[in-house]
Amino acid sequence: MDQINELDIAIIGLSGRFPQAKDINSFWQNLKDGVECISTFSEQELLDSGIRPELLKNPNYVRARAVLSDIEMFDAAFFGLSAKEAKQLDPQQRLFLESAWEVIESAGYDPEKYAGSIGVYAGVGLNTYLLNNIPVNIDFQDVVGQYQLLINSDKDFLSTRVSYKLNLTGPSVNVQTACSTTLVAVHLACQSLLNGECDMALAGGVSILLPQKIGHLYTEGMIYSRDGHCRAFDAKAKGTVVGSGLGIVLLKRLENAIADRDYIHAIIKGSAINNDGSLKVGYTAPSTEGQAKVIDQAQAVAEVDAESITYIEAHGTGTTLGDPIEIAALTKAFRQSTQKKNFCAIGSLKTNMGHLDTAAGVAGLIKTVLALKHKLIPPSLHFDEPSPNIDFANSPFYVNTTLSEWNSNGTPRRAGVSSFGIGGTNAHVILEEAPLLPPSGKSRPRHLLLISAKTSSALEQVTANLGTHLQENPELNLADLAYTLSCGRKAFEHRRMLVCQEIKEAVVALTNLDSQQVFTNTLESTDRPVVFMFPGQGSQYVNMALELYETEPLFRQQVDLCSEILKQELELDLRQILYPQPEQTQIAKQQLEQTAIAQSAIFVVEYALAKLWQSWGVYPQAMIGHSIGEYVAATLAEVFSLETALSLVAARGKMIQKLPKGAMLSTPLPAEQVQPLLTEELSIAAINEAFRCVISGSTEAIDILENKLASQSIECRRLHTSHAFHSQMMEPILDEFRQRVGQESLKSPQIPFISSLTGDWIKESQATDPNHWVQHLRQTVLFAKGIEKLLQNPEQILLEVGPGRTLGSLSKRHLAHHEQKLVLASVRHPQEELSDVAFLLNSLGHLWLAGIEVDWSRFYIQEER
Repeated sequence: MDQINELDIAIIGLSGRFPQAKDINSFWQNLKDGVECISTFSEQELLDSGIRPELLKNPNYVRARAVLSDIEMFDAAFFGLSAKEAKQLDPQQRLFLESAWEVIESAGYDPEKYAGSIGVYAGVGLNTYLLNNIPVNIDFQDVVGQYQLLINSDKDFLSTRVSYKLNLTGPSVNVQTACSTTLVAVHLACQSLLNGECDMALAGGVSILLPQKIGHLYTEGMIYSRDGHCRAFDAKAKGTVVGSGLGIVLLKRLENAIADRDYIHAIIKGSAINNDGSLKVGYTAPSTEGQAKVIDQAQAVAEVDAESITYIEAHGTGTTLGDPIEIAALTKAFRQSTQKKNFCAIGSLKTNMGHLDTAAGVAGLIKTVLALKHKLIPPSLHFDEPSPNIDFANSPFYVNTTLSEWNSNGTPRRAGVSSFGIGGTNAHVILEEAPLLPPSGKSRPRHLLLISAKTSSALEQVTANLGTHLQENPELNLADLAYTLSCGRKAFEHRRMLVCQEIKEAVVALTNLDSQQVFTNTLESTDRPVVFMFPGQGSQYVNMALELYETEPLFRQQVDLCSEILKQELELDLRQILYPQPEQTQIAKQQLEQTAIAQSAIFVVEYALAKLWQSWGVYPQAMIGHSIGEYVAATLAEVFSLETALSLVAARGKMIQKLPKGAMLSTPLPAEQVQPLLTEELSIAAINEAFRCVISGSTEAIDILENKLASQSIECRRLHTSHAFHSQMMEPILDEFRQRVGQESLKSPQIPFISSLTGDWIKESQATDPNHWVQHLRQTVLFAKGIEKLLQNPEQILLEVGPGRTLGSLSKRHLAHHEQKLVLASVRHPQEELSDVAFLLNSLGHLWLAGIEVDWSRFYIQEER
């Protein structure tokens, strides 16, 4: 990429409505195909529009105009407008407001989240809607009503209404210079950006004359065409046709656009505006001197040679006076630096759709931007023989009449765009093709696509639109798409998400709305609290969250940090057991079954997962841990420092490891029924459900109990553990562990969490008391009591932060009267053949569906976008 000029402005967004083109894509297709978008009307259509019958009989009445479709369609509720306000609001301002939203969204920004300021520079045509529709209904005694009508109708409020409705805080300026309005608006927006008045700027305008289905009366020497066509530069040129249109561009300083990795459609190298003054035939007449000077000034600002400009989008009204003056002015400006002939193509959008009045300048600019982008020059229509008053042969120009390859001779493609207003305000802009930018950086192997809308019907339409867009653009970078959908779109109440790996997969899912992959929800509440649940020993497995370790830098960083701290405590590198080489997998499995290693491994993975969730903006308002899992909760709550927690967990595991082996048995009986069956060697280790409990003790005692229950046809399940956790077999190490905990400084919890020792919220006196953590090692895990405590808040979302879904499954069994509760997991079960990344993204997507405010910018920062 060439060195950046600090005066260059990037065009990062395009939006528009044009005759026979509802959007930018159809606009370009019509230009490329050489479509004339001017309509002719039947006598009945004209009569219905209010044209007098006697006027229709006039042979000079031309039944042609370029019209916009569906101008009555407006989503008032989307912008918080009542039906009455929408009815009074000028349709020009309605459509402009909608397109302003679209152009910002097309550039990948949500104005409410954008940290910078966005300016608006725009102009609007005469409000004929007011003249033709509103006055008959005015109660002139209603002062308030008159004032509101003024606010909804007057030109002055176009830009500021957009700023208000979209929360844009940069300069908001109405521009009115007749036909050159919108190109002048572009120039002023560029100046505002260069002056540091705003960080992005909308520039454009709109013109819709109502009623649309009318023609014009041809008068010799005036601007309107005799035959309903605009024949710019042609010998038969007799003027132009009236047209309606709208166009907006979103601008940003090029250096900032590159730094922000925006999509750049083209570059504005320079621009200039001036006025003809009084040295011309009349007020409405053009001036060779004025036009030549503004073109020369724009080229000087852009610091480009005229010879490097190979296309001009002309004002090109097709008038016998205007066209020759324009070519003469262009030639005069170009001859300041080159004598080369016929090297620069010229064209006029007016040959396609007539004169869009206020919107003409930005429409020509958008046309030229698209031509640069596609490296094609669209045909200028209706040119057969040059006007006898134009000397093309000795000029730098030729009229481009066919779709042509826009070839480059080693320098960037450049173009000029002119727009000249009645009254003499001239504008000229120099454009250059967008620079080649490096592709997006490394991304995740799976992608989370988010879609939202204000209504359910709109959600279906947006989903269909996205599916069609992906089908038509299979070359798109799916990571870029996911980024834009997450960071560059406002999230509404009706939401949908899917996780996918490829464009084809996304197209199929969006088309079929596969219930196994595409999930939809309508928000009923926001800001729902999230509860982190940390499972205990028994959930670990080799390569748990391996793909996260390989692809998520923060997760890897936390695992590495913890493993380095634990090296001295464990006398080994935990990572070699968590993520062993293939040939070491079996050995690692055996090591991971050892309590001394297992408890540290569980802590490390759960802590790293928790920090990853928090980095994405998912913070717990409460926590619960099962046995060793509570140490993770206490660490996040700052009861322990990370170093202290790791040291205690490692010491705890090594102490337990030295004890005699034991066994644990899960029974389908409540604790009250089991209690009478217990001997001195047996203890109730955990009550995870009201009607189930886990018994712990010596292997012999567990064998006897299991056989006794089996004889009563009570099926029990032996747990895969090496020791009898939470039983009397732990007592030999209690004093030693008490001394070890007593060596550390424990602090008051900063995040509330449920203690599995009490089944209730931890108290400061408990969290900071070493004896609490000793009893926590020995006594029954009261998870069932704790989860019931949590379920008292039905809005909470339960998120298991650890391997598998053990706690989530247990929690769901408590949910008979808590149907609103959402339970999610972070890491797949070892028997599930799923991508770790896809699994985690699926849970993240469900959190978003539920209204959790995810920090998407931090989510994507690791991808080096």
